[in-house]
Amino acid sequence: MIAAPLIIATQTVVNEQDVVTPFEQALLVGLVFVIMFGLGAGLTPRDFKLAVRRPYGLIIGFLTQFGIMPLLAYVLVVTVLFQLPREYAAPVALGALLMGCVPAGTTSNIFTYFSKGNLALSVIMTTNSTLWAILMTPLVLALYGSLIFTESSDLQIPIVNIVVTLATLLIPVVAGMILRKYSANVGAVMELLGGFFGLFFIVFLMATWVPRNWALLTSTPWQTYLVAIGLGLFGIAVAYGIARAIRLHPMNARTIGLETGIQNGPLAIAIVLLTFADNPDIGLILIVPALYSLFIVIVATFVTFWFRRANVAEEQKIPNLL
Repeated sequence: MIAAPLIIATQTVVNEQDVVTPFEQALLVGLVFVIMFGLGAGLTPRDFKLAVRRPYGLIIGFLTQFGIMPLLAYVLVVTVLFQLPREYAAPVALGALLMGCVPAGTTSNIFTYFSKGNLALSVIMTTNSTLWAILMTPLVLALYGSLIFTESSDLQIPIVNIVVTLATLLIPVVAGMILRKYSANVGAVMELLGGFFGLFFIVFLMATWVPRNWALLTSTPWQTYLVAIGLGLFGIAVAYGIARAIRLHPMNARTIGLETGIQNGPLAIAIVLLTFADNPDIGLILIVPALYSLFIVIVATFVTFWFRRANVAEEQKIPNLL
């Protein structure tokens, strides 16, 4: 009965460089800019025309992205994370809420492709949620944050700073879209580079970040792991279940499930690094976004194998309205 509190106590002194070194900070922020640029470079006017003609998928994706994920993060924080001492749970909860409020990540496009989903729908949903994030991420974060952090709390959510950070990170998306419009070939190359750097981010976490932070990972409470892993897993399952319940085409249901559950981990980490730079608890705030970014690849891989068991021949007989 004495060991557990001692383990938790060691976690309350986690500093920023225990999770992300200064070199990693610069690298991750740079990667996010390249990834966001590649996201914008992957869009053409035809994509927007198709989205306007068939907006149902975008509407459903918007509702699941900014409805299910923030709520799921809040529920996990309240029911699981707050079993731990408040001084540890509060800053970790802030990172978990942020992770639930950011838009979809470009990794979802890759897993959608291998899951036999609707790749065109996936790409436009990712971009749509990214563009909406400048409004919706601060809004839902402030909403659920107000239910957890009181005005007298030492830990406050700097909403204005988050809006400024998101606006800054949207600049490369718009720049990529402009580039694609005037130079389709260069835009296509940048789209590929964006996807490559997205994969590089994942490999980087597995190859360097995990070994260096092994002591931290082994001493992190299981509740934190459950929140980080459950956010993606439950997000995919709930969104997929809703899409199937309203009788969407199975291909689109898989897409919406993956788009909802696979959040933009690099973006969440960049927001923390740029927004909470002066916060003494930044190390704890970073834990869930870092763990989520690591484990969502494993979760999505297993989900993809499960999705690939779908009877594609039977699906061909079902009309696709998205």
